[in-house]
Amino acid sequence: MVGSRVYRLYHRYSARRGSLPKGGAGRQATPAPRRSRPLVRTPAARALHELAAVSQALSEASDEGEILRLAMDHVVAAGPYSAEAGYLKVGHDLVPSPANGPAHAVAVARRVRELAGQDGKVTVAGRPWGRALGLRGPAGLHGYLVVTAVGRPTRAERSLLAVLVRQTAAALSVAVARRRRHEDALALHRLREERTVLQRQLISAMAELGWERAVHALMADVAASGGGEEAVTRALHGLTGLPALVEDRFGRLRSWTGPGRPVPYPEPDPVRRDDMLHAVARQAGPVRIGDRLVALIRPHGEILGVLALVDDRDEADEHTVLALGHAATSLALELTHLRSLAEVELRLHRELADDLLTGTDGPSAYARSAAVGHDLHGSHYIVVVQWSNRTTDDSFAQSVGRVAAAVGLRSLLTRRSDHVVLIAGDRPHARALYEALARENGTRSGTIGVSSSCDSVDDIPHHYREAQRALDVRRHSRERYGTSFFDELGLYRILGPGSGHRELERFVQEWLGQLIDYDSRHHATMVETLARYFDCGGNYDETADSLAIHRSTLRYRLQRIRDISGHDLANVEDRLNLQVATRVWKIVLGGLD
Repeated sequence: MVGSRVYRLYHRYSARRGSLPKGGAGRQATPAPRRSRPLVRTPAARALHELAAVSQALSEASDEGEILRLAMDHVVAAGPYSAEAGYLKVGHDLVPSPANGPAHAVAVARRVRELAGQDGKVTVAGRPWGRALGLRGPAGLHGYLVVTAVGRPTRAERSLLAVLVRQTAAALSVAVARRRRHEDALALHRLREERTVLQRQLISAMAELGWERAVHALMADVAASGGGEEAVTRALHGLTGLPALVEDRFGRLRSWTGPGRPVPYPEPDPVRRDDMLHAVARQAGPVRIGDRLVALIRPHGEILGVLALVDDRDEADEHTVLALGHAATSLALELTHLRSLAEVELRLHRELADDLLTGTDGPSAYARSAAVGHDLHGSHYIVVVQWSNRTTDDSFAQSVGRVAAAVGLRSLLTRRSDHVVLIAGDRPHARALYEALARENGTRSGTIGVSSSCDSVDDIPHHYREAQRALDVRRHSRERYGTSFFDELGLYRILGPGSGHRELERFVQEWLGQLIDYDSRHHATMVETLARYFDCGGNYDETADSLAIHRSTLRYRLQRIRDISGHDLANVEDRLNLQVATRVWKIVLGGLD
């Protein structure tokens, strides 16, 4: 049955090629009119001709399923074979051909999948010889052809089978490529149709939106560019021709584009500012306040600032109001995004700063500080900031961080219940930070405490207490607002609560350290001489007698004390600090032992 189909297939193929005479199949026409003799074909030649016909049929097949079916139907053309099953690769799976026999479907399918793309033996009951042959092309595996035989095929028959497998694989490769080209063409056609529809919709929308779309597009471009407040005021001025400006929540100017900018910009009145904000908030959309058209920058109900147009000639129309409203919305989204980023950065800084203030290990602190972009190596100063008219919330903390950066103070920032803390990489200027914060908060009622230099991560908790001490001393002094440095507190460093033995040692080292080192190197008694001098109330004769030295010798020693320590005994504050230091040295630190 299969052999007759192969013969008919071969007959049609040969007839198309013109190799068969009109009288029938199996005989070849000869040019001699007088005499012809039948062509005798060997079995191998006949098989090759049959495979040629199968190859032609395979190349003309319309899809992969038909190709596989033809190969299975005509495997007998290669020898005494039987096609047990065929599989096509679809995605990552092998899909069986509908022509597969049901008898051994499960076992054969399992075996084919175990081969994982390789050729291999297949066991089928009653068929001693069986092979699963991969149908491979340039793009990889296309499927499998499972073939069995009642006996071991000859070498020639195996070669013919290999030819059939290669022909089938080649036909599958062509069919796959043709199908993919067709699918790509369909997808391209679909995309082109979709693009045409979208273009028509876009043209229609542009015609309908007009001015509103132009405003939307411009503000979207401004938001995408990340230009912030200046980009928004510049775009708004370009749209309306009116001066555009942005003020923060407290009325301080942040950006101005257009003519007529006041110099200097007027200081806001906090009471009038709050009244204006509440009046605008009660209205929907921009509101005219004097010569300005004002819109609130208010994402999620929180007022971040004001966007306004200066319209002293009352020229604003509905297009101007529309542009201002869209610009305010765009700026609100931009500021919300920037605020979210700032909050994430602030949180990371705060977590690190909190750990540093309470104490953490050095390697971890250095690694984390590098991750947030702060160099923790070198000297640092702890700065504590408190402002009487500001609640110590995230907003105040962010403003402190922003001002610190503006005056060139690189720092880590965190906050406590009543103050903000900076771990700064530089010593703050005596007035720059305070003056900038006073301008930012609209009042000078603030106090700043600064620690002494901290050279080790482990010492940060101690220097934090120093900064708190400096803040506390300043707040309880006659001039309570301003900046105080711990290393300038003098005697107040050791008078407050929390001043332990370590602080006493630091105080003595600051005022007597040079003399103590000199005595140690030269086996001298400069510190003892100074202590006796203060014990005797500054009386030269009593001091000289107690030390059993001549008065001129005492004068010489006191002059040397001035030279070595750098402190002037005639200065009231230096004299007081030196006297306290000698008393601490002698009584608390056991300086005479």
